[in-house]
Amino acid sequence: MDDGGRRRANVELKARYPDRARALEVCEHLGARYVQTEVQTDTYFSLGAYRLKLRESSLGLHYLIWYARPSHPEARKSIYRLRPVPDPEAKRRILSQAMGIKRVVRKERILFLWEGVRIHVDRVEGLGGFLEFEAVVEGTMTERRGRERIAELRRAFEIPEEDLVAGSYSDLPADGIASSSPGASGLPGSSGSLP
Repeated sequence: MDDGGRRRANVELKARYPDRARALEVCEHLGARYVQTEVQTDTYFSLGAYRLKLRESSLGLHYLIWYARPSHPEARKSIYRLRPVPDPEAKRRILSQAMGIKRVVRKERILFLWEGVRIHVDRVEGLGGFLEFEAVVEGTMTERRGRERIAELRRAFEIPEEDLVAGSYSDLPADGIASSSPGASGLPGSSGSLP
């Protein structure tokens, strides 16, 4: 995706969800469309109140992502910009020297689409299983509709309030985060097909 770095918005919700098999069953029951499986390495840089991360994908698509959002567990609106990065190694080196690396998070992500909402079934190195719902606010997907769709998904997956996650994976306890070496991993490689 190359949107020229324009400002975009989405509504999102993240929750702990250790039962991956159950998550896939619910996706199938909902009729969600499987899109892809990939391993992502997200390098977070220190940027004060805002967030900046370099996302490297096993599918060969890499992005620099700037975003801002409130840190509370309910569905929240996020403002972000995307920039494709042809040489992630060089970009990571430059940014780490200029800003410092805050944290590196590695995960395997299975992506489904349902009613205009992205369903991420994530397995995060050192942290376990999670679900993430993202509704991009554009076209017929208003913020209100995005919140309604995400509320439907939360009911379908039966996610209790105590399993909601307020921040990003980089905000979770440091002892559960992957090593700052992007090559270090306990995750399998991505085959590009549903495991």
